[in-house]
Amino acid sequence: MKKISKADLSIKELVELIKVDFVKTDKLIQNQITSEVDRIPELSNHIVGLGGKRLRPILTIACAKMLNIKNNHHITLAAAVELLHTATLLHDDVVDESDFRRGKETSHTLWDNKSSILVGDYLLGKAFQLMVKTGSLQCLETLSNAAAIIAEGEVLQLVAINNINIKKRDYIKIIESKTAALFSSACEVGGIISNSSKEINKSLFSFGKNLGTSFQLIDDALDYSGNSENLGKSTGDDFYDGKITLPVIISFEEANENEKYIWKEIFQKKVRNKKDLSTANNLIEKHKSIEKTMHLANKYGNKAKKDLSLFSDSPIKKGLINLVDFSLARDH
Repeated sequence: MKKISKADLSIKELVELIKVDFVKTDKLIQNQITSEVDRIPELSNHIVGLGGKRLRPILTIACAKMLNIKNNHHITLAAAVELLHTATLLHDDVVDESDFRRGKETSHTLWDNKSSILVGDYLLGKAFQLMVKTGSLQCLETLSNAAAIIAEGEVLQLVAINNINIKKRDYIKIIESKTAALFSSACEVGGIISNSSKEINKSLFSFGKNLGTSFQLIDDALDYSGNSENLGKSTGDDFYDGKITLPVIISFEEANENEKYIWKEIFQKKVRNKKDLSTANNLIEKHKSIEKTMHLANKYGNKAKKDLSLFSDSPIKKGLINLVDFSLARDH
């Protein structure tokens, strides 16, 4: 039986504090993926049914509840955030040609690329319909900006495929776009819809950005150091896809001339094999790149916790702090 990680426990603890609203959000999500076109609910239910942590809508609800929200618009926004995230997953799996997500076959392998892209577009449309229902132009602007930034980040990553010369600062920009942008917006709209001050909303945005960046850096480390069973995918997926992530960037920056030549040879290949991954892992281990990636993730995690110092002590604030700590210690 799979052991429950501390990260999973911390999320469950936070969900318990917002359980009523979390359940309402889940029901609203299910209501949005209905359609008379059978392919839409079939494919949508598959991707939504893969589960996941629902971390982004949890953040929206938790931030709003921490600020004692007096309406139910945070539930609508939380559902919109998750639909937006789900749409990007459908598109990403097609772009990355991924066969599995969380240990299950991806939608485009069960149906086809066209269906995945179009259903992703449908969910994106549904997300924006929900945003409009709140009547908040500021929330609509925030999440619209996030959608554009996420797409920009994905294009940046696409352009950087197999580019072993990518700099750390440029890679962090990719992370901040493709991952952290939705984390930050998910938190910020929780404040906006609670009629909070600009200072509060700015802190929530920064919290989400730092949490999202640390979250992605841990993902980068796990792709080389994680357990396939826990991850729900094979380790080395990023490597085989030609994605140059931080463990590789650090190893290349610190490499001697011979090692730089080896790295260049590996990423000039159209197809990499297990021997190449073994070589990469040896170089990553030599330069302690996993530890250095984790160290940077912890720096961002500490920044995220400092962002919460503006808020009064409460069970939800404590839950968010625990979420940061345990997210950094997760194994999937």
